[in-house]
Amino acid sequence: MRQDSLFHDLPPPSKIRQADEDRLAILKTQIRHHDHLYYVKDRPEISDGEYDRLFRELLDLELKYPDLVTSDSPTQRVGAPPLDELGKIPHERPMLSLDSLMDPEEVLAFHQRVKRELETEQIEYTIEPKFDGLSVELVYDRGAFVRGATRGDGTTGEDVTMNLRTIRALPLQLQTDTYPEHLVMRGEVYMRLSDFHALNRRMTERGDDAFANPRNAAAGSLRQLDSRITVSRPLVVTCYEVMAMTGPLPSTHWDELERLAEWGLPVPMLRRRCETIDQVLAFHRETQERRDHLPYEIDGVVVKINRVDWQNRLGMKSRSPRWAIAFKFPPRKEVTEVQDIAISVGRTGTLTPLALLRPVEVGGVTISRATLHNADEVARKDIRVGDTVRVERAGDVIPAIAERIPVSGQIRPEPFLMPQHCPICGSAVARDGAYYYCTGQAGCPAQLKGAIEHFASKTALNIDGLGKKTVAQLVDQGLVKDLSDLYRLRHEQLLKLEGFAERSSTLLLEAIARSKAVQLERFLMGLGIRQVGQHIAKVLAREFGSLHAIMTADRNQFQAIREIGPETSESLVSYFQEQSNRRVIDQLQQLGVSIMETPLPQRHTPLPFSGKTFVFTGGLSSFSRDEAKALVERLGALVASSVSKKTTYVVAGTEAGSKLEQARKLGVQILDEEGFKNVINSSEKP
Repeated sequence: MRQDSLFHDLPPPSKIRQADEDRLAILKTQIRHHDHLYYVKDRPEISDGEYDRLFRELLDLELKYPDLVTSDSPTQRVGAPPLDELGKIPHERPMLSLDSLMDPEEVLAFHQRVKRELETEQIEYTIEPKFDGLSVELVYDRGAFVRGATRGDGTTGEDVTMNLRTIRALPLQLQTDTYPEHLVMRGEVYMRLSDFHALNRRMTERGDDAFANPRNAAAGSLRQLDSRITVSRPLVVTCYEVMAMTGPLPSTHWDELERLAEWGLPVPMLRRRCETIDQVLAFHRETQERRDHLPYEIDGVVVKINRVDWQNRLGMKSRSPRWAIAFKFPPRKEVTEVQDIAISVGRTGTLTPLALLRPVEVGGVTISRATLHNADEVARKDIRVGDTVRVERAGDVIPAIAERIPVSGQIRPEPFLMPQHCPICGSAVARDGAYYYCTGQAGCPAQLKGAIEHFASKTALNIDGLGKKTVAQLVDQGLVKDLSDLYRLRHEQLLKLEGFAERSSTLLLEAIARSKAVQLERFLMGLGIRQVGQHIAKVLAREFGSLHAIMTADRNQFQAIREIGPETSESLVSYFQEQSNRRVIDQLQQLGVSIMETPLPQRHTPLPFSGKTFVFTGGLSSFSRDEAKALVERLGALVASSVSKKTTYVVAGTEAGSKLEQARKLGVQILDEEGFKNVINSSEKP
């Protein structure tokens, strides 16, 4: 045969490319399918050798046609060049924490509360494991994974998109064509126990420090600046909540999970729908019995009301949803010996006794110290040096001594006594109830270090780079004697600190400079005032508007606010009366810290329903329940979920529940819908 006839028989280049494009698309689909079976379903259909052959074929085609490489290709999980730092991403919706319950009686009380508030006897729950890992936000646009972040402070997280892309359990492209245009989910990144032990073995053999537990291993791996390190770590992810999506949400949480699974996303396999609270308790018991045989760490189960409309109706508290709880397992316990009792001084000066223990492994973590909480707790449990004790990880996180184990014939030393002087600075120790505290305040290095760490934390001024080690160096070398000294730091001073070079020094000074413009609530949080957490800081900012107004308020003004009681009022007044505190605040402002005021609502006269409390029961024809509640809240009223002697009105609609009978027993004024309208109309008249 002539040579030119051979070339004549070959297909044209365009047909060859089209055939390769078709093959490339098939390979992508096949590999995604097998990734899902292996990493999500734990049910592989082909051998590792066959999978590697498909993967190599895809790589060869992408090398041949670089223009056909897409971001969702299975080959694009290899990691990217290192980053200088992890950027910040605001969450589309707050990532709240869960209230933790340990006792079945507490779970029954939760069930009774939601029954009262929803005015129903029948509530269906969805139960799933509480994974012990790192919570993340995952965002898909047009079915493609585009962004991921850690939980951070709940409103803003760290951008770990490139690291998440390396996790093979996470699809880069959703399956089927029915996915929403925009989808935001919450999930948990963790490490299987077998993978964790294998990773620790490799690290130990290399001479590196092993991870303490799978949670630390997962968190450390996901927050790497170099995603090429992350890709070498065996991370997995499970999705368990739709935070936002275009189009209608499924009507139940169970259907949410089913929908996510249809799109190829990993969801909890060990889950159950429970029609009664007894079934919830039974699932908890069963899961606890299986706990040590599961391939991953869990520390409890999550109990969620199944109906989404009921979730919305119950709403949220400041930091947690009212429709879900974490039903934790009892802590794991082991026996060891108390070798000494030391004193830790916290950022507010509180002295906490710590038991120094003969190291013991509890739930996969080596424990060498445990909190004794306070002097009363030490006396109640009668813990002394040399005692044999049972140690637990409370909530599987914080080590604590559960009990002393008597030893026959043991000669015990004298009972432990709290010191009369601070072990850090030598200042006198004072007592407030069950707690002892150092009177040295900012003159005590331990308090100063804790105060700086708190001031720089994510929920306060959010100064990146001011970690425990850096703060300790700044205080120990005399560079920072109070909070205002942070804004006096110079480049040449930081370069003398261990671990600092040109870039790290510049980044820290830039972070300090950025913190100069701060919201009032964050600044209040950063001051570390006793009894003032995130919620109270927001309340103070909302009610007073400016720092000056808060600093000059008296006890009566503070206590006039619904959320603030006598102890918090006393703490606020005492803090702002202390001249050293006022001096630091003044110096901060002189150094350029600008505390943004919070706009106050226009209240020329008291709102008509101020001081009144409404309770609603039954249905109204002219308003939805939420509309009625919002209406009286705008007029200054408090809406409560249960009836008490302090209730002003109970608004009873059709099919009113037990709240109506309770109102009659207590003599609370009852309004029907017409009476409710009359009260509203009369309040709105000039």
